[in-house]
Amino acid sequence: MISKHFEIGKFREKTNFFLFYGENEGLKSEIIETHFKNFNKKNTHRYTEKEIIANKEIFFESIYSKSFFENEKLILISDVTDRTLNIIEEVIETKIEDEVFILLAKRLEKKSKIRNFFEKDERTLTIPFYEDTSQTLVTIARKVLNENKINLSQENLNLIVERAQGDRINLKNELQKIISLSQNNKKIELEDILKLTNLSENYSAGELVDNCLSKNKKRTLNILNENIPSSEDNILILRTFLIKLKRLRKLRLSLKENNNIDQVINSFKPPIFWKDKNIIKQQIKIWELNDIESFIEDLNNTETLIKRNPQISNQIINNMILDKIENTNTQI
Repeated sequence: MISKHFEIGKFREKTNFFLFYGENEGLKSEIIETHFKNFNKKNTHRYTEKEIIANKEIFFESIYSKSFFENEKLILISDVTDRTLNIIEEVIETKIEDEVFILLAKRLEKKSKIRNFFEKDERTLTIPFYEDTSQTLVTIARKVLNENKINLSQENLNLIVERAQGDRINLKNELQKIISLSQNNKKIELEDILKLTNLSENYSAGELVDNCLSKNKKRTLNILNENIPSSEDNILILRTFLIKLKRLRKLRLSLKENNNIDQVINSFKPPIFWKDKNIIKQQIKIWELNDIESFIEDLNNTETLIKRNPQISNQIINNMILDKIENTNTQI
């Protein structure tokens, strides 16, 4: 229902309660920036579901109180699940008019209570945010490059998209590096892109994630000890985990229909490179579907924790990785 993204302006005349769900965090951010740009940092208030549940009275007091300088508030609530539904219903029933509520959720199943409520209630609007395809990312990249009058071959464009690992936030970060280099009137060559793009490779994020998911404790510890990443790099490591775990989840689901691991891997789209097939096969055997989904949930919590405590981000992510190496049961 991508078309709904462009109808938000019309719906804002009828509702001030929105549910954004799905894994495409970059597109969520773009929609908020585009359709709710009248809100600034001062009148935008951010909460997590956990904070609201733990301090319900404080939450209600904050949304009903109003500063002299605030005409309207934007309330962003992240990590939303069915646990928030009763609180949100209570807020909606008060018919509050001068505040806009955007609930940000990850993947919500069809049986989700909060999703069903928002889809059926005429006072609300629900928008799913599906994952970007390679073609979508190519279109985004080409638009940005054209706007900056940068000519790249299709091969180089495909490489940038590949390095973004399916995430439009990563893609825009990579494109910004290309734009900065082009300002020196330098023709962008393949070697430049290989050097500039994908910070995660510089800090062995892909290798770190693969070894963690493969339960290679010795190699994982060596990588952790060899690198001192920044908090931004640690966020990129988390996104690398997320991308690889989402692929593992899809592979695990495919195994329910076809028990032949080799066939499932060979038929996967987008295609898995031959050099990655053995390690992915090993990871599939190690990680059960429930473990994968639990890990994805832990990633979201870890990212929130890192953003709140960037000074100890290395300790936070190291603890998470070590916990996953030690505690998940292997199935080999």
